[in-house]
Amino acid sequence: MSHDDFEIEPVEGLPEKPPEGEQILWQGRPDWWRLSIEALSLKWVAGYFLLLAAWQFISVVDLMPLGRAIGAAVPFLLLGLVVCGLLIAVAYVQARATMYTVTDARVVMRIGAALTVTLNLPYTQVGNAMLDLRKGGTGTIALETLGETRLSYLVCWPHIRPWHMRQAQPALRCIPEAERVAHLLAEAAQARVSVPKVTRDLPARAVAAE
Repeated sequence: MSHDDFEIEPVEGLPEKPPEGEQILWQGRPDWWRLSIEALSLKWVAGYFLLLAAWQFISVVDLMPLGRAIGAAVPFLLLGLVVCGLLIAVAYVQARATMYTVTDARVVMRIGAALTVTLNLPYTQVGNAMLDLRKGGTGTIALETLGETRLSYLVCWPHIRPWHMRQAQPALRCIPEAERVAHLLAEAAQARVSVPKVTRDLPARAVAAE
């Protein structure tokens, strides 16, 4: 299902060359800016520090000159800039280290900046796919796995559907042209799952002899 991937990739995003006949339909990475906002809550963090700075200013403006009151709020703004900068850096590194691949047989997710992990998700193990479309065409496609498949929420984060911890759902996070990719994935999955399995029908005598 998954394994640590430390080998040189013959095809970017894949631990080995696709089997003969398997076609790559799409490859892409998260949009790092949208990832910082949606997965790392950049706007909420920035708003929190702005609120702290405003609270500090309001608390002291009646007790000291205006210039000193503004100066008392500045450290909160500087700290907020540092924290937001770190979040943006993490989102950028995560996005650059990620490669999502959709083929006509499976979804492959090469994820992780410090520890690279490759998730291999055949369509026969995917029960449902949910599209969360956002402004500008970016969106997240979450994959609901079937059977006994169990994934670690922490290992997959942030490439995971938020708040679904008991049954973690891997997700193609904040990808451009998400609606088009979702259609590609849906058509490929439907075609793969509906392919009939051909088995040999033994003659009645052979069955009786066994």
